[in-house]
Amino acid sequence: MNFKETADKKIQLIAHQLSQAHFQISPLITKQFNYELDVQRDNDKVKVLVYFGKKGNKTVIQGNIESDLYKKIKELVLEEFEFDFPVQTIDEPVEYIGSDESGKGDIFGPLVTAAVFVNASSKNKLDKFGIRDSKDLSDNLISELASKIKTITGNVFSIVLISPAKYNELYDKFKNLNKILNWSHSKAIETILEKSNCNTVITDKFSNKDLTVTEKATYSRINFIQTPKAEKYTAVAAASILARDSFNKWFNNQKKLGYNLPKGASEKVDETVYDIFNREGIETLRTLTKMHFKTIKKIIH
Repeated sequence: MNFKETADKKIQLIAHQLSQAHFQISPLITKQFNYELDVQRDNDKVKVLVYFGKKGNKTVIQGNIESDLYKKIKELVLEEFEFDFPVQTIDEPVEYIGSDESGKGDIFGPLVTAAVFVNASSKNKLDKFGIRDSKDLSDNLISELASKIKTITGNVFSIVLISPAKYNELYDKFKNLNKILNWSHSKAIETILEKSNCNTVITDKFSNKDLTVTEKATYSRINFIQTPKAEKYTAVAAASILARDSFNKWFNNQKKLGYNLPKGASEKVDETVYDIFNREGIETLRTLTKMHFKTIKKIIH
């Protein structure tokens, strides 16, 4: 039995368990990386999610953690199902800033970098909501969690959105994606450093070179940590969600302007690039795409 089949079995068992306890539940919903259902009582609602992925399964409850409904659902469900992932202990600072980006591999759309500050209190609250790498989450869940992250962290976060037009300017200047990433992470992180006395910054490793966030002498005390798969840290995972949420919103705004743009890099993306170039020309492409991709160069030359 694979992890998806195991998750399906668990959400079915949870639904049965809740029904037996006379809770009103919604029909089961299947998402890309999880199964979920809602539990409703009066004006209060709690969501139960069972994730499946390469690392295993995990059951998460979302809702107002102070409500009676949340506490009852947690007591009934999580005592049996909460820690289904293999537990991986990491040495996580009490407080720190985490940063991550979204969009660097997408031909259409911006490059978005976010940084989030967490302390013991906010980290504990974020963990209860199942904050994890945005690549494991649906767009709808990303939107929900982004709102919660902003509230829980007391708005101590920063988002740097580099539009395609600005990205192309920076690429012409730096001639290197990693230099743009260093610039965007620096800008997001420094915005938070100016607001806090935090001494530690953790970011996902995107280059073999050290992150050069700032040359200010006042920041010489900061311990900058770059590590692969840094989304295992709560603040980095939260940053990845905020970055992806802003990335998604850019695409939604383009839809309103008449551009239904595909994400990533694929044959469909290539076809859309070619179509826009033929209809509207290179100047429009500069406002919608990252021009250094080989696909773009093949089409415009």
